[in-house]
Amino acid sequence: MKLYCSRELLLNALTIANKAISNKTTLEILKSVLLTAMNGKFIVTATDLEIGIQSAPIEATIEEEGIIALDAHLFTEIIRKVNGDNVLIQTNAKYETSISCGFSDFKIMGQNGEDFPILPEVEKNQRYKLLQSDLKNMIRQTIFSIAQDESKPILTGELLELKKDCIQMVSVDGYRISFRKENLSESTKETKVVVPGKTLSEINKILSSEQKEVLLYITEKHILFDIDGNIVISRLLEGEYIKYEQSFSDDYKTKFYVNTNDFLQTLERASLVSKDSRKTPVRLDITQKKLSVKAQAEIGTAYEEIEIELEGETLQIAFNPKYLIDVLRVVDEQRISIQFTTSLSPCIIRSLQSEAFRYLILPLRL
Repeated sequence: MKLYCSRELLLNALTIANKAISNKTTLEILKSVLLTAMNGKFIVTATDLEIGIQSAPIEATIEEEGIIALDAHLFTEIIRKVNGDNVLIQTNAKYETSISCGFSDFKIMGQNGEDFPILPEVEKNQRYKLLQSDLKNMIRQTIFSIAQDESKPILTGELLELKKDCIQMVSVDGYRISFRKENLSESTKETKVVVPGKTLSEINKILSSEQKEVLLYITEKHILFDIDGNIVISRLLEGEYIKYEQSFSDDYKTKFYVNTNDFLQTLERASLVSKDSRKTPVRLDITQKKLSVKAQAEIGTAYEEIEIELEGETLQIAFNPKYLIDVLRVVDEQRISIQFTTSLSPCIIRSLQSEAFRYLILPLRL
């Protein structure tokens, strides 16, 4: 292999591909990135066998085609640290690789690119299309409630439901449910799959906040995301996801409307004295025109009142403040509604403007 390319473009491609590399792997080849210069295209690929990322083609002058696997961390740091606009990369039959940029020259050992795992083939029979900014927001507003306990592997991912004219994402960790919905610009074939949380976390780092499109392709075992030509392929989680729909009841005895940021800041202040949120919950006293928030622990107490608009009965209820804060931090609307049936039943947080989001949180005993 012998080629010239932009250092900046190569570094961008490496930054994206490296998101697929796991620090936990014991297989040396999986600690590498695969450089492929074939058929006039220069591409960077990485995988941990669960998720694989292939960069968009990098503009390059290819004098000799070839493939090589290079230590991802070392190669990326070399490209990051060298000065110069263009990089020359050359390899020989012994997998020795020369890297030249500016006044710097490196020689590092690589591995046979033929030993690098091949990414799964994903058929592109059915395409789903939405804005990158929409998918980015959907992930941001749901991923925090993915289960961390791997005793229920299916809950370590998110349910992705593609309806005829909308896309829905759901996460559940046993204490709360997060639901997000966005309309699609074109009708699609209905399907639902469970995408690993790690995949969504890495996808979110690649997605743009701009009004660009992302393409999705789904098969029985894999999902493919095409983000500006960068290809992310992930395995899907197997199993039946929890039936969440009936949890979001429209019935309530107590419902109040509150300024999102005011409630968030009040809870953040109260949580200062409740370091162990499970043992020292915050207590909410819901009355006609005000909400009293109280936290009490060995270190001290916190008490604050904020204005609300109440519908229905007054109520006293307690929550892990972190669960409420996690939701309020990602809600982009100025005001929300929160509804309850009893002090031992979940609360449901809703949008006042649309059906775009719903959150359910289990309370703690007073």
